[in-house]
Amino acid sequence: MLTMTSALDRAERQYGLRIAITDGEGDFTWAEHVERVRRAAGMLGELGIKPGTRFGVISENSYRYMELLHAGYWSGAIPVPINHRLAPPEIRHILDDAEIECLFLGEEYLGLADADDVAPWRDRLVYVGAPLTECSYPQYEALLGEAPAAEAAQSGDEDLALLLYTGGTTGKSKGVRLSHKNVCANGMQVHMAMGVRTDDVFLHAAPMFHAADLLGTAFTLCGGAHAFLPVFSGKEALQALQELEITVSFLAPTMIIMILQEPDFDKFDLTKFRLIFYGSSPMAAEWVQRCIERFEGTEIQQGYGLTETSPILTTLDPIDHVRAVETGNTDILRAAGRPVAGVDLRIVDDDGNSVLEGEPGEVAVRGPNVTTGYLNRPDVNETAFQDGWFFTGDFGRVDENGVLFLLDRKKDMVITGGENVYTSEVEAALYQHPDVHEAAVVGVPDTKFGEALFAVIVPAPGKTLTSSDIIEHCRGRIGGYKIPRQMDFITEMPKSAMGKILKTELRDRYGPQD
Repeated sequence: MLTMTSALDRAERQYGLRIAITDGEGDFTWAEHVERVRRAAGMLGELGIKPGTRFGVISENSYRYMELLHAGYWSGAIPVPINHRLAPPEIRHILDDAEIECLFLGEEYLGLADADDVAPWRDRLVYVGAPLTECSYPQYEALLGEAPAAEAAQSGDEDLALLLYTGGTTGKSKGVRLSHKNVCANGMQVHMAMGVRTDDVFLHAAPMFHAADLLGTAFTLCGGAHAFLPVFSGKEALQALQELEITVSFLAPTMIIMILQEPDFDKFDLTKFRLIFYGSSPMAAEWVQRCIERFEGTEIQQGYGLTETSPILTTLDPIDHVRAVETGNTDILRAAGRPVAGVDLRIVDDDGNSVLEGEPGEVAVRGPNVTTGYLNRPDVNETAFQDGWFFTGDFGRVDENGVLFLLDRKKDMVITGGENVYTSEVEAALYQHPDVHEAAVVGVPDTKFGEALFAVIVPAPGKTLTSSDIIEHCRGRIGGYKIPRQMDFITEMPKSAMGKILKTELRDRYGPQD
């Protein structure tokens, strides 16, 4: 049976004496970890959380967070990790939509209990973290110490294992239903793609409410170890890489850049660090080169995926990165890569028909890692899932070698004067200006052309740019109709927890005003 319950049982039986958790509080073997998971599952039962019911988690990364996720798998209850960056009304939407029975809060987020939107759950809050001397809520460790060990639930591989909410920090988030099969299948796909080993130590650096954290499943499947970075900073990451002897981590490009910019970078021993797996967006060739030079002996691999695909769909392998830097032909670094084993991928037109090789269209996928749909959203399910295929909302093309190149999110494509403009192509041209630190392009209403391109630019530190500078720079690099004529220069981009620029906020800021 392809379930996370059986995966945990297997890890205990086959890797019981190996380290499962390495942490500043101490290490736990797989036998010790699964025993704590049994008691955590028993604790859920004592709190009235039955199989099929849902509980929320808002916390910094920690081994207790992973225990709660695993306890959900073990007991048949459904964990719902929640983005801690959301405002209380947005959190309330998730709590209501998912019908949360109990809410676990980390120390940094106990103040949420004072918000009116969270008040209905105030008598169903549990503090999760190291014991506190003063805390008005039930504490995880105390409850765990008193809880009976629970037997594993008899879950099927199609049963719901995890509910992750996707969407920006504005608007209504959608609950993505991930089954045991979805999570396990992508764990095995990632295992193959990344060459995961039993002696690996995986650092959970991405926030654990994010789908990227599911890469850790591959390490659970093969009895590797897990370590946790509660709050990301370049220095904290370097300390964790050295002290915990990390071998693999998922890092967003923003995280990698922050690490490389640390002034004490060269003082840390990173000889155990064998693989950086990055995603959420491509990384500029210059930073890839700096990674290869400074992370000596560390391979670099990119992954593309979505919450709906548990999450990885494609990977661009380390050899592609090395060859791009060695040859100077860096076009491949803009690619999302090749589909992982078990994923079928095609590019389709507006009618759902496959397009010719190299032609642009929407990315549609199917595979054992793809969700069957969203919670309480039959309207969205009807359009996003058709004939066994999931329509991702991403535009891309596949070249003659089967490599996927993403062009844009469907909602980010701008139609100006009847011409389709992929904003990622315009942004790539903007990034070639030496004084552009960050850039994003969105569409805004235009009385003449229907839509016009609007560029938002963060100049490099100490630099000043004008609209004329940007327009002149773009001439000869992209077609005239693709050159933004409207723009703003700002000091900081709105970003997600993974460091991804939030175009939704930019559209709200620069689009039509009420």
